[in-house]
Amino acid sequence: MRCIVIDVGNTSTSLALYDAGRVSRLAHVKGGIARDPRACSAAVQRAARGGVHGAVLGSVVPVTNPLWIDLLTRELGCAPLVVRAGLRMDVAVDYPKPRTIGADRLANACGGVAKYGAPLIVADFGTALTFDIVTRERCYIGGVIAPGLPLMTDYLHERTALLPHVAPGGACPRIGRSTRGAIRIGAKIGYRGIVREIVAYLTETLGDGVTLVGTGGFARWVLAGSRLPFVIDPNLTLFGLGRIFEQNAE
Repeated sequence: MRCIVIDVGNTSTSLALYDAGRVSRLAHVKGGIARDPRACSAAVQRAARGGVHGAVLGSVVPVTNPLWIDLLTRELGCAPLVVRAGLRMDVAVDYPKPRTIGADRLANACGGVAKYGAPLIVADFGTALTFDIVTRERCYIGGVIAPGLPLMTDYLHERTALLPHVAPGGACPRIGRSTRGAIRIGAKIGYRGIVREIVAYLTETLGDGVTLVGTGGFARWVLAGSRLPFVIDPNLTLFGLGRIFEQNAE
């Protein structure tokens, strides 16, 4: 089933065509629809070429949902499916207040189970660093939220007089022989330590046989070469949104 999948994050929006388990025609719009509605409209039109059955919206910025609903209704002739707890999914949900779970976290759990089975931990490296847990019985039970890499590097620059802003990414030296190099090491290697400790803490509860999946914009930069046993799947959230659409299409 063909649909447009839209992942609205805090700093950017990712949009793609989902077709029978494949994600293609990927677009990223920095700032999202509030900042660049024309780019979002163009991305929708490109993804919809050849026809689609609808769209699914996973958003952690609910104030922009009306803008997306208006755009998609205008371009496709139908409102999108807005992801929330209570829809049919690949996982059951055991959580005290299920409607407070972010749509991206539900999509990661569903996409992760569909691709990799359970038990499962999905780490999403975005503006926030989230860990989402699915038990052996394919039940989503919660997870962990920590500050993301951009928050770390932005805060370091904003709260000091002399330290420059260093965006995550790029080559990371063994020893920092410049201020920028030293910050980059602290961000990358220090972040690996956070990930390693959280994973160890969670796997004590889940036991052996847990699959670890990393997704989000900074996953590859942090995890590549780390010896942490993660599968890196950069489009997992979009894939999970497509799975949710398939299971709830009328």
